[in-house]
Amino acid sequence: MIDLHSHLLPGIDDGAANLEDALKLVDIAVEDGISHSVITPHIHLNRYDNDVYSIQDAFDVLHRALRVRNIPLRIAFAAEVRIDPQILAMIASDKIPFLGELGGYKILLLEFPHSIILPGTEKFIEHLLSQNIRPLVAHPERNKAVLTHLEKIQPIREAGAMLQVTARSITGGFGPYAKKRSLEMLERGWVDVVATDAHNVVHRPPRLQAAFNVVCQHSGEEVAARLFQETPAAISAVHFSP
Repeated sequence: MIDLHSHLLPGIDDGAANLEDALKLVDIAVEDGISHSVITPHIHLNRYDNDVYSIQDAFDVLHRALRVRNIPLRIAFAAEVRIDPQILAMIASDKIPFLGELGGYKILLLEFPHSIILPGTEKFIEHLLSQNIRPLVAHPERNKAVLTHLEKIQPIREAGAMLQVTARSITGGFGPYAKKRSLEMLERGWVDVVATDAHNVVHRPPRLQAAFNVVCQHSGEEVAARLFQETPAAISAVHFSP
């Protein structure tokens, strides 16, 4: 399986605090059947002021450690980018790393605020699309507005964004309401990718297999293969092609 959203890089955001923690998370991912991971630290202006350069530095530390230890996880990096008009200038100056490409568009992992969907978000998405950038919205099922009203996410998808649901939401790890919304979005065909959003060993580990099994039972093996393998592979091929 291929994970397109995790916080495994050491010391760069609220994920792995150091290299030791990062390697523990890597071991869990490999044990769970994850073969490729595009690691996505936060770019959240005035909180996690990362850019492609700081992420590259942290990535190089982990990548070297994997090679020295001969750990069979192929990694690349992108970012989970909090929605903000200022990121447009960062994109224009090549300071934002992308998840990959799909259908002629660069794919940007885009994070909304946790409580609301900001007014004007559809226009922001349309502007990104005009620049050949398609957002993949991170964990919409955990957004409080969507938890209250599922239909709040429909205009975002209709505007052209893709949606990424968290594996632990599907298995109930973020509570019954996030699980309910995840399964409802699956039933409507609104989910494009499932990823771990892993942050730590205890509460948010990098595991996909349990959620894969739930999706197989709920929506069928073809849907599970598309969400956990085929679409993530297509998006990340630019990073992992031989």
